[in-house]
Amino acid sequence: MPLFTVKDGTQLHYEDWGTGRPVILLTSATMNSRMWEFQAPYLAGQGLRCILPDRRGFGRSERPWDGYDYDTLADDLAALIDHLALSDVTLVGYAMGGGEAVRYLARHGSQQVARLALVCSTTPYLLRAPDNPDGIEAAVLEEAVAAITADRAAYMAQCAVLFFGGSQATPDSLPLSPQLVDFMTRQALDGSLRATVEITRTLFTEDLRADLCAVDVPTLIVHGEADPTAPLELCAHRSACLIPGSRTVVYEGAAHGLFATHADRLNTELLQFATQ
Repeated sequence: MPLFTVKDGTQLHYEDWGTGRPVILLTSATMNSRMWEFQAPYLAGQGLRCILPDRRGFGRSERPWDGYDYDTLADDLAALIDHLALSDVTLVGYAMGGGEAVRYLARHGSQQVARLALVCSTTPYLLRAPDNPDGIEAAVLEEAVAAITADRAAYMAQCAVLFFGGSQATPDSLPLSPQLVDFMTRQALDGSLRATVEITRTLFTEDLRADLCAVDVPTLIVHGEADPTAPLELCAHRSACLIPGSRTVVYEGAAHGLFATHADRLNTELLQFATQ
């Protein structure tokens, strides 16, 4: 099993498929590399090298008590890039993975990165603040933490409905099979409780506005029009305003789980971007 060791001694797992120009696929907050069921085999089959890390605390990586802030996650990503001696990288950050990628660029620079794709990214800043009045109330974060702590399985099952169907969806109305939804939901449970809580706090509370302003590589932003967890206006449109020259593609009527609900379209989008 391929592993690399980061500076605090934690061992992290990754998959490395295919050959060619490298693409690093960073997952949504509590998911692991198996999330890329539809993207990685396709992209590797089209002549790209797909690298799929499991974030600390999740999947097949070790589960330390600490290190779930963006600085540490960005340093973990830097360690992976150095471990594999990568250059000309396309970073694909999905949801929280977008914050991870952006913090990496702000903290480590773009010498080894050629382009950035933010897909359903939660950047730049979710939490309501005096200078972010349209953000999400802190009470929503505390409710989420309480629900995760009380019954994580039930919470993730409820999130899956929003994730794949949007705010008006029911379990019976999702555009995916019940089996696929279950497969994805079980991934969200395949991490430590501590990691899940701390990742959720990071997702809500860390401000990435200055980081976005420092992005200096070609950037593609892909987002669902009806994303209830990373609202289009709060996330994609504001991220686009902060990254000069970025290009935004909005999927009409789509919720948060584009990697599964709109897999073919997203695959084509990512392939074209990574090979341009």
